[in-house]
Amino acid sequence: MFELKGWVEHAGCKLSDVEVREIIVHHFELVGEFGGEFYIRSIDCCARDHFGIITGDCLPGTIMKSGEVVGQITPGSGGLELEAAIIESVRLRNDEGVIALSGGVDSALIAALARRPCVAVGIEGSHDLNRARIAADAIGLSCEYVTITKKDIEEGISAVVPVIPSPDPVNTAIAVTMHCITKWAGENGYERVLAGQGADELFGGYSRYLTATDLEADLEADFIGLPRQAERDQAVAALHGTYISMPYLDIRVVRAARQIPAHEKVVDGVRKRPLRLVAERHIPAGIAWQDKKAMQYGSGVWRTIRELARHNGYKRSVQGYINQFGVRDHGI
Repeated sequence: MFELKGWVEHAGCKLSDVEVREIIVHHFELVGEFGGEFYIRSIDCCARDHFGIITGDCLPGTIMKSGEVVGQITPGSGGLELEAAIIESVRLRNDEGVIALSGGVDSALIAALARRPCVAVGIEGSHDLNRARIAADAIGLSCEYVTITKKDIEEGISAVVPVIPSPDPVNTAIAVTMHCITKWAGENGYERVLAGQGADELFGGYSRYLTATDLEADLEADFIGLPRQAERDQAVAALHGTYISMPYLDIRVVRAARQIPAHEKVVDGVRKRPLRLVAERHIPAGIAWQDKKAMQYGSGVWRTIRELARHNGYKRSVQGYINQFGVRDHGI
């Protein structure tokens, strides 16, 4: 028995399923050097990528054999500067998949480097659909613009609430947006969806960082919470036979980003400054330096969920509206 979810690289070279299997059988000591986004399972062992981006039956970054932890996944990645790290990270992922494009700096930079088809979702006239169209036209990208409806969003809530951890209003709204993206991807033959997850936590993208009293501590706490977000996003993607690939959570990028002092990430009201400095060399400056709403707001999904809650009698409790889907689907 052999199973590989995701993809594996070793020393910057992507490995085929056959090559991964051969290493496990004949050179097991090299498994700890694997990079990529993966969960591997064979007869008596399993292994999961360093940050646990792909879900599996062992802890992130661990190798298990016969039920016991026998090693750690600690890929060597050299000491690349941030721009080189991002370029390498995208190169390793640009052989397949579709890019979730919202028009902001995170996804636009990935799209410009990968040069793969893109998809943007949102309600009619939404911020994200408009921004994605501007970005795709400016960069010369092929993009599919998917207009979603209240019915799509209600169906999305019903689909995601049973599978995501912590289905509070924010997580549910994000999950519904990812549901719409990955549903389109799966229906159109894509397994991999490249997305900009992790950029806000690594580079200081949230608006609350502007008033943080201890920015370094806040960034660290949010970085620690990323595996939980990955669990949410992958659970939704799996509903459609897809998975989310996260170039900004490549270990090269993470190591480069975490070498940058917190005070250089949020400067004079500008968030994600190091990423924007890299991006302006690859995409138009107007896109690189413009702020963008979070996906659940820019897509219009959050506003629509609030409207659905009020319409269904939950005028003061979006959580109460969301909870009914758990009751209906789980019988609790």
